Amino acid sequence: MKKIIVPVDFSEYSEFALEAAASLAQKFGSELIVLHMLELSNAIISSANETLNQEAVFYLKLAEQKFEAFLDKPYLKNIKVTPVVKHFKVWSEVNDVALEHNADLIIMGSQGSSGIKEVLIGSNTEKVVRYANIPVLVIKHNPILLDFENAVFASDFSEEAVEPYLKAKATFNKLGTKMHLVYVNSPDGNFKSSVEIDKVVADFLKKSDGNLDNIKRVNIVSDYSIEKGILNFANIIGADVIAVPTHGRKGLSHFFEGSVSEDIANHSTLPVMTFKI
Repeated sequence: MKKIIVPVDFSEYSEFALEAAASLAQKFGSELIVLHMLELSNAIISSANETLNQEAVFYLKLAEQKFEAFLDKPYLKNIKVTPVVKHFKVWSEVNDVALEHNADLIIMGSQGSSGIKEVLIGSNTEKVVRYANIPVLVIKHNPILLDFENAVFASDFSEEAVEPYLKAKATFNKLGTKMHLVYVNSPDGNFKSSVEIDKVVADFLKKSDGNLDNIKRVNIVSDYSIEKGILNFANIIGADVIAVPTHGRKGLSHFFEGSVSEDIANHSTLPVMTFKI
């Protein structure tokens, strides 16, 4: 875990992400790449007009000042922090920055679900998730203690789940986290018999791991919905983080029947980590 990208807008939720990133950085000796994206138009940046150029310089200087105050935190002491300012709010650029710095993880703050409105979906966080080729960790609360001892990886054990499973396995191995796999059998999903589930799981592990050694980590649960099954299972085992696969530019939906992944990302009180299919 050498480098962690933290996109920020200087909000309270950005600070949650920054503090979470600092906690991991202290543990692994990681560098933090703290990224802020300005909302400057191409006309302002490329214009020969002196007034517009002065406006661009003003916003850049303002961002630098905000960065200085925002990064003046005791928990960042002895951590290497590199501030990066991008001119445009183009969320695919977060992945570009991650690739440029060979980062291992992106951490973002999100408000999640607020009443009727689903804030994460369609928000900046989901836009980053759509483009990111590396795992994205979504933090919703002040991370008083960020110690990932137990992770839940939700899967339908289909062939397209193999790649995100292997990515999650590698990431949690780095973090020293025990990964629990869960399959939820429910009326709102593709209901299967016990024999059918056992075969799907065995075929999946043979394809992904080449053996059945991790079959003891697979948990089959029944619930009224896949989302409830995952969240209830995470609560029962005392999980610290929930991992879900995502189809990238298709967003968080359609991995399961309907939009289970985005529901979990919105409604979970636990941090959620996404892995691209």
